[in-house]
Amino acid sequence: MAEFLDLESQDGVRMPWNVIPGTKQDAQNAVVPVSAVYTPIKHFTSMPLLNYSPLRCRTCRSVLNPFCIVDFAAKIWICPFCFQRNHFPPHYASISDDSLPAELFPQYTTVEYNSDAVGPTNTPSVPPVFLFVVDTCVIEEEIGFLRSALAQAVELLPENSLVGLITFGMFAHVHELGFGAVPKTYVFKGSKDVTKDQLLEQMSFFAKKPRPAVGVVAGARDGLSTESISRFLVPASECEFTLNSVLEELQKDPWAVPADQRAARCTSTALSIAASLLGACVPGSAARIMAFIGGPATEGPAPIVSKQLSEPIRSHKDLDKDSVPHYHNCVKFYDGLSKQLVHQGHVLDLFACALDQVGIAELKTAVERTGGLVVLAESFGHSVFKDSLKRVFQSGDYDLGLSSNGIFEINCSKDLKVQGIIGPCASLEKKGPLCSDVVIGQGGTSAWKMCGLDKSTSLCLFFDVVRKETPDATMQSTSNQFYFQFLTYYQNNSGQMRLRVTTLSRRWVAGPESIQEHAKHYLNAMYDEDEKVKEKHKRKFQ
Repeated sequence: MAEFLDLESQDGVRMPWNVIPGTKQDAQNAVVPVSAVYTPIKHFTSMPLLNYSPLRCRTCRSVLNPFCIVDFAAKIWICPFCFQRNHFPPHYASISDDSLPAELFPQYTTVEYNSDAVGPTNTPSVPPVFLFVVDTCVIEEEIGFLRSALAQAVELLPENSLVGLITFGMFAHVHELGFGAVPKTYVFKGSKDVTKDQLLEQMSFFAKKPRPAVGVVAGARDGLSTESISRFLVPASECEFTLNSVLEELQKDPWAVPADQRAARCTSTALSIAASLLGACVPGSAARIMAFIGGPATEGPAPIVSKQLSEPIRSHKDLDKDSVPHYHNCVKFYDGLSKQLVHQGHVLDLFACALDQVGIAELKTAVERTGGLVVLAESFGHSVFKDSLKRVFQSGDYDLGLSSNGIFEINCSKDLKVQGIIGPCASLEKKGPLCSDVVIGQGGTSAWKMCGLDKSTSLCLFFDVVRKETPDATMQSTSNQFYFQFLTYYQNNSGQMRLRVTTLSRRWVAGPESIQEHAKHYLNAMYDEDEKVKEKHKRKFQ
């Protein structure tokens, strides 16, 4: 068991079966599915960072790894996944048994390639973007707590990061931070859903540069002037004074609230505007929408509850009974918003600080699929909120290692298929021979989008053993290995693109002795359980 614990600390992978059932029937008899929990960008001190391009198989596109068979004389390597023979390129001419590249070292089953290896060599680092979306329908005391926390967060922002601000109550206010001498705000009615085209038109994005006649407006390269973008997304080092001035003047939403009603809070409109603004200005960048919400949405296209206090906010029992009037409409809206954010590569973080519910059940789809953070507290003055917000920007021992724009891909042996993934990701609909007919979680694909991830983000992967017949003794003795390869493309917090490659090998067994073999390894894996639980599982296998 110690061998697999060492591999777990080396690769960030834990599997319930370290010896895998060799046939479909054996896998069904084993009950516990063939699966793996993988932490894509877990921090390793001994992992090499390679400054050259990954060498890929010309058939299955897997990356060169320690399990490849290498013919040093002929300068050929054989892929363990598809058995394709591949020639080494000229710059590998000096390869020999005594001169191996890092990816062929047995201990380097996990390696990482830097930005030069996975993208154009002259591509500049893209600065991270933080768009604050602030709820002002809270009491003055909460406004004071929020103002103080945001001011502290601004001081911790990386100097090269871009910052934007949207506040909302009955109306949504988009603040123009690029011209601090005369602060300007664009106001949108909270009860209306604003489209991307309406947003671009009303915020004068094409005042100096005419709108392109054809195509989608998405960033400076697609027809949007950099001057227009810099009005709303400004480098933190340039707008600190302006942003602090706006935050100091931040006040409670001025619209009067009748005694028998809730405050008009247009959360859905504000989040939709934020997503459209980032989609127009910085698509495909490391951008985060950080929403600070102090109560349930009552205005806009996706209200959680009506304004009337006579209508109580839904409870868990109401959700179980499916008797919530606004629930399905809200879920549909935020499902559409999550698809938009995934397409743009942006993250939604939610800081919900209120004694009442704020509608996390409806919002969770957009947060989960984009890999965002959720912080729940009773008040913006609570230490849980303040410390959590600080951790987002803090570096050092408590650095979360926040990364963006991740794409996760799987390659595995031909006798295995991928059923799906459970975790903070969204399907990229990459169908192929690796996809199983059985779908678990995000399935039917071998590639997933991870808009936001950190060094503790984990994915649970499920596999299907498709071999139906028990191999003969000769085959078992020569090729009794299954291979897995996980590829994670991501943009780290400094803006560089990285590719991490983890390659695993696990032995399979088939036939009458397989159940005993699996039971032995399964019981050894339960090293942290007491003896009574072990004995119970032992009787189950017998």
